Amino acid sequence: MWRHVAANALSIIVVILFLLAGIVGWTQKQYTAVGPLEQAICLQVPSGSSFSSVTDSLTEQGAISSAMIFRMGADYADKAGDLKAGSFLVPAAASMEEIVDVVTRGGRNTCGTELLYRIGVARATVQIRELDPATNVYVELATFDPTGAELPDVYNEVREAEDTLYRLILAEGVTSWQAVNAMGAIDLFLDDVEELPAEGSLAPDSYGFTPGQAVSSIIETMTTRQANFLAEAWENRVDGLPISSPEEALVLASIIEKETGIAGERRQVSSVFINRLNRGMKLQTDPTVIYGLTEGEGVLGRGLRQSELRSNTPWNTYVIEGLPPTPIANPGRASIEAALDPDTTDYIFFVADGTGGHAFATNLEDHNSNVARWREIEAERAEQSDG
Repeated sequence: MWRHVAANALSIIVVILFLLAGIVGWTQKQYTAVGPLEQAICLQVPSGSSFSSVTDSLTEQGAISSAMIFRMGADYADKAGDLKAGSFLVPAAASMEEIVDVVTRGGRNTCGTELLYRIGVARATVQIRELDPATNVYVELATFDPTGAELPDVYNEVREAEDTLYRLILAEGVTSWQAVNAMGAIDLFLDDVEELPAEGSLAPDSYGFTPGQAVSSIIETMTTRQANFLAEAWENRVDGLPISSPEEALVLASIIEKETGIAGERRQVSSVFINRLNRGMKLQTDPTVIYGLTEGEGVLGRGLRQSELRSNTPWNTYVIEGLPPTPIANPGRASIEAALDPDTTDYIFFVADGTGGHAFATNLEDHNSNVARWREIEAERAEQSDG
């Protein structure tokens, strides 16, 4: 009997340990996950403040999702006692781990004027904005082309200020060539890149930097972050996908990224490609044709010709079977997650619907109707522009 009781007790202990491990893992993910803050805030930490009061302030301003996890994370990292007084910029979507680092590393006042270098698919821009202390919201002062012949006077003023915060934002869908070229073309960075990073290896995200920082160091941070995003999504992938490796997942994610800019559609678009792969159908997606023509260098800037849809490039999914050999852009975290956790649908077709989204179909007849409707919308728009 005692042996039976001991065996039961051991089983209970094992279950408890598994549960504790699961709770610890979940807590860690929450601590490092993207935060709920939609817009950057300036966090005031008066001299003599406690970590508890700072936690309360962050909770009230919607910067953290769990006060308990925030405090636990700070205690575990042994940083709760390193709180610094000052005014600190908390970036939009900052994780709890990042916020703990902000309020404990000290240094100069990081609130005030912010210079944002945005790398988009079509172009790069610089935005200068200033914090309004009355509303705790940033107000735009100027937006301009960083490679233009004449830069606004405010740009030089901001560059000379000691409390300016510098941030780089890489948009989803930018190619590695576009990212490196854009960073190397502006005087804020030291261009030391001799070889392009692999397509798809850069994480579209927000990155703090300092003037004169080497492009290679920023790329290293981008690649590390993308590798972490991919590893986490691969670990949490659903069963039964026709995707055999994280590398293939990244390829599919890049196609999803280029096919839709609407967050709510990503998993539907993913389901179309997953269904096609499962059925042995060609993916037949235009962005892969464009990448085969440009290889990621610049923007095509026009519609595809019929002859180009038949062009024999390694990326043309109207010609090749399955996935292309490499990604066609740098996909964001949401597209990576969509590739590995698609909606469950019977869709095998989609086409633009005129609203910025897509019309999906399970059969060719319905798809042809959706295409005909899209052609009508295109014709109406062309007529209106001519008129």
